[in-house]
Amino acid sequence: MDEVRPISGPAAPGLASLFPPGLQAIYGECRRLYPDQANPLQVTAIVKYWLGGPDPLDYISMYRNVGCDAQNVQEHWHYVSFGLSDLYGDNRVHEFTGQEGPSGFGFELTFRLKREVGETAPPTWPAELMQGLARYVFQSENTFCSGDHISWHSPLDNSESRIQHMLLTEDPQMTPVHTPFGLVNFLQIVGVCTEELQAAQQWNGQGILELLRGVHVAGGSWLITDMRRGETIFDIDPHLQERVDQGIETEGSNLSGVSAKCVWDDLSRPPEDEEDSRSICIGSQPRRLSEKDTEQIREALRKGLEFNTKAALPPINSQRQGHDRPQSRKDSLESDSSAAIVPHELVRTRQLESVHLKFNQESGTLLPLCLRGRLLHGRHFTYKSINAFLLTGKLLQDFWNFKILSLLNVFLFYTVFQTKLPKEYSWPEKKLKISVLPDSVFDSPLQ
Repeated sequence: MDEVRPISGPAAPGLASLFPPGLQAIYGECRRLYPDQANPLQVTAIVKYWLGGPDPLDYISMYRNVGCDAQNVQEHWHYVSFGLSDLYGDNRVHEFTGQEGPSGFGFELTFRLKREVGETAPPTWPAELMQGLARYVFQSENTFCSGDHISWHSPLDNSESRIQHMLLTEDPQMTPVHTPFGLVNFLQIVGVCTEELQAAQQWNGQGILELLRGVHVAGGSWLITDMRRGETIFDIDPHLQERVDQGIETEGSNLSGVSAKCVWDDLSRPPEDEEDSRSICIGSQPRRLSEKDTEQIREALRKGLEFNTKAALPPINSQRQGHDRPQSRKDSLESDSSAAIVPHELVRTRQLESVHLKFNQESGTLLPLCLRGRLLHGRHFTYKSINAFLLTGKLLQDFWNFKILSLLNVFLFYTVFQTKLPKEYSWPEKKLKISVLPDSVFDSPLQ
């Protein structure tokens, strides 16, 4: 990647046909906001993705935003990506599906970073962050939506900052653009602390975003990221934790599942069984679900269960577009969308008589969420294993027919976990065992 000065402003006569219409449409929205910055500093992929380069975003433009005194918005840098949407319309990157649907993945990323005193040029590290997110989207074909969260587990600028994760929301200034190749929305990246990410997981992303908007130093109304912020919104205003707790109790969580380090053993199968004991089936004569049960699962999935292939813990409540996405695109994981996909594995699910569930610590921390935020509200929660040896990608589905108090026992068990692992909980009468193990266990192919 390298910094260059982009061609911007109206295309010269005779060159208009050479200027990609999708790119021109997004430039037009940027010029609406920044009429005095016709030639912004820009990071560009030296070798374009469609020529075999590693970076999916052709460009990231960087603007100086003066803020808004009336809304108490501070001066900041504004970054805008070009490449997640269809810029060219000739199938070199995205399949053209018509003007009525989404353009490419249907969105571009933006980011607002607080401008430090004396700073005369925007830092370029946000461009690499945006390229990393774009690579995930292109490789997984999972789209992002407003309210999603992204577990990053590292300071966004590779410093020692507490801002180590992200939420996504609609950009407060940029409006959706209708291009010749479809609609483009603008999703803004918002840097957050670990405690804020966990609150978003346990409740929902939109709720935490609204709390952030109410705290000026944590982002304010335009959700500007300050990498030097050392306090969480709960440190700044302890009463906000009460609002989160109340939201969880009354609304539950919108997180319907995660990709995670987890495995399961069928305790009813003899160890010498030649088949993989981590499969969803039992013994030599597996008991299949009845047609009625299978139909109930299908219906439940259609109404609310979605899946994700993120290796990190995924996003949250999603505001879906009114149009249909191409079938090759996958929705973001965390929502209760009615457009859920019915996976082949669950349609053929077999019932286990006795099971041992194994999680790494990060996945285990979501067990209370699974219980408190989902199952106690009559909702589903899914762990999808990301371990390479699970070649069929089978899903661990929390369709447990346990009483509420029994579920709370598991919740109380995990709340007293210490950092020392492994930890194990055995529930003989329910033929259930749960273990939380170190990451190293899951990294071994012989686990």
